[in-house]
Amino acid sequence: MTKTLTEAPGLLGRTFLNFPLALDLEQLQADIAILGIPFGMPYDVASMANDQSTAPDLLRHMPTEEDVRYTKTHYDWDLEGYLLDGRDIRVVDCGNVVGDRSDHSAHYRKAEEAARLIFGQGTLLITLGGDHGVPIPVMRALEVVNKTVTLIHIDAHLDWREDINGETEGYSSPIRRASEMPWIGDIYQIGMRGIGSARHGEVEDAQAHGAHITTAYSLHERGMANVLAQIPDGGPYYLTIDADGLDPTIMPGVMAQTPGGVTWPQIHSLIHGLAKKGNMVGMDLVEIAPSRDVGGITLVHAERLICNFIGAWVRANKFA
Repeated sequence: MTKTLTEAPGLLGRTFLNFPLALDLEQLQADIAILGIPFGMPYDVASMANDQSTAPDLLRHMPTEEDVRYTKTHYDWDLEGYLLDGRDIRVVDCGNVVGDRSDHSAHYRKAEEAARLIFGQGTLLITLGGDHGVPIPVMRALEVVNKTVTLIHIDAHLDWREDINGETEGYSSPIRRASEMPWIGDIYQIGMRGIGSARHGEVEDAQAHGAHITTAYSLHERGMANVLAQIPDGGPYYLTIDADGLDPTIMPGVMAQTPGGVTWPQIHSLIHGLAKKGNMVGMDLVEIAPSRDVGGITLVHAERLICNFIGAWVRANKFA
């Protein structure tokens, strides 16, 4: 049954950085797993596909073969060394969660089952979305970590909506859904700005829950080191990144471009700072809308972000 949870990526089946394809999740043997979850829960029942659904495969396909070779074999100044630091680490691409256009919720059930199998083996999970509904089944699967998980959320928007058009698991609700999961502890939300998925009631609910909210402007004034210092040491940490949380000068390919976002040095500091503070169990990168990209800037930064996450995690863990 688990072999039908995921399928090979499209666009000639190319995997992320040409890492081995591993579709049998019950037999998974990996330190790091890449998983595409293309579809969130739609607000329009007519279709579950959107622009963001194309992002997982395009992100895998974007680097040239030469770029891939350089990324895996050349010195990386972001990491002050090589991607895997010369260590015996197995990275695999588990393909994309299989969708069912006749049953939208089936995609979430399969995504949760896939994530549970990956987390259950102690494997670091990197999820490629899809819109911001995608992390909901992944965060449900964090139950198998058997520890209280600190959630770090990068976004322009608060994402505490109860529902839209009666749908409670769409892209405007992931943090409210996370707040209802007993295994999710402290919630840190970074980069809020502009106008988006929050009315006064949602802001009050987030504050009443105890969410630690840092606007983009507070971040710029205080610095990422100050924000990191507020996050307890130890982990485990799960990082969910909406691409529109980053400034549109570096990630223009999003549905809601909003000035003043998280900068590249700041997200670099966050990723490496979290790795040094404690155990990172996974991350997702969602809400990339490739048709709105400019010169491939968004996909370039997305690939760099994921490589930094991999490299930071590798250096924070003990491997032979």
